Amino acid sequence: MDAVAQNKTTKENWTNLFDGKSLKGWKAVGGKAPYSVENGAIVGRMTKGTPNSFLITEKEYADFILELEIKLEGDKTNSGVQVRSHIDPQANNGQGRVYGRQVEIDPTSRAWTGGIYDEARRNWLYPLDLNEKAKTAYIAEQYNHVRIESIGNELKTWINDVPVAYVIDTLDASGFIGLQVHSIPADLDGKKVYFKNIKIQTSNLKPKEFPKDIYVVNLTPNTLSSFEQNAGYKLLFDGKTSQNWRSAYHYQFPTKGWEIKDGIIKVLKSDGGESTNGGDIITKEQFSAFDLSFDFKLTEGANSGVKYFVTLKEETKGSAIGLEYQLLDDVKHPDAKMGRDGNRTLASLYDLITSNKDGRARRPIGEWNRGRIVVEKDNTVTYYLNGIKMLSFVRGSKEFRDLVAISKYKDWDKFGEAEKGHILLQDHGDEVSFRSIKIKELK
Repeated sequence: MDAVAQNKTTKENWTNLFDGKSLKGWKAVGGKAPYSVENGAIVGRMTKGTPNSFLITEKEYADFILELEIKLEGDKTNSGVQVRSHIDPQANNGQGRVYGRQVEIDPTSRAWTGGIYDEARRNWLYPLDLNEKAKTAYIAEQYNHVRIESIGNELKTWINDVPVAYVIDTLDASGFIGLQVHSIPADLDGKKVYFKNIKIQTSNLKPKEFPKDIYVVNLTPNTLSSFEQNAGYKLLFDGKTSQNWRSAYHYQFPTKGWEIKDGIIKVLKSDGGESTNGGDIITKEQFSAFDLSFDFKLTEGANSGVKYFVTLKEETKGSAIGLEYQLLDDVKHPDAKMGRDGNRTLASLYDLITSNKDGRARRPIGEWNRGRIVVEKDNTVTYYLNGIKMLSFVRGSKEFRDLVAISKYKDWDKFGEAEKGHILLQDHGDEVSFRSIKIKELK
């Protein structure tokens, strides 16, 4: 293909973004890693002592389908493809800093290739803990076929024809496409990243079918996409009313202690005690096997929790009894240092199992976090925080019962083993906000 063929429409409405011979239509920004053309591929060379480098399109794109092939040398670093991205020209001491959504290329043992990261802005949006089956799609030291659909607010990815990630996001209606060479330690200096067969469609777009069982990260508050609805999800909070909720101690929604405003359901600050103001609220429905997601925002020093399999049979005076996804300011609330080995910290199974301490999963106090609890029909329970797996256990197993026997729940008969129960948002006397509470019952 000669150079003039670049940006000419080919069969099936594809346009080549790379002519196979030159970097026409592209420019290097950010770090100082060099890009060249070798044997029909764009080659980025990892370079010590420089921040992340990008080769970006001179043109910006809105809706598109992009396909390309990528090969990465080694298994100790990563690369990525920026979509609808931008640059802050003053950052990095005037070198500029690229920011925006990135489709990850990850040959390490973590295996998050095809996941979606928000470069220099919001961190991980779709880690592959959310789609474990796709972790084997990437082939080391070979060219991997990448398909990216960016249509409307939806971003979907495939690696070697395996569906990987699905994010719905209202940021960035358009922007450039970029090819990343990551910053590296000195011992990786000279390693290469290869990109070839880069082509794009921008009109008459025909999305590929995406499997209904793949989890969607929907960043639009209190909404369900048609895909999520078809997959069986429903909202437990519509952003406006308390219609799916009631007090844990009577059949009405609390008249004090809780506030619904601006798309948020919030427990108000009182005295830091359990259920001493408005009290806990529970779903009117009960659930057995389910996939529950919720956004939460903690205030400084706050304590709360999301409980499930709440039956109310215990008739407690404080907070109702149930398995709990702990919500806590681990730095400033004393509960973080109680229990055993940190099993009362954020995203732990309260007083039973300590959460994964991966710092990338945690957003600062005052920012929104995404929690998720999945209860399978075989009683396997998994916790996620911002898409990263926090822990897993099996209700009713010997291991689970052994933990209960040495916990604060030891006196409750068959604690956590109810066939079904309510979902609960806890009033622990601290201000905590919730939104985007959605559930899918697992059949």
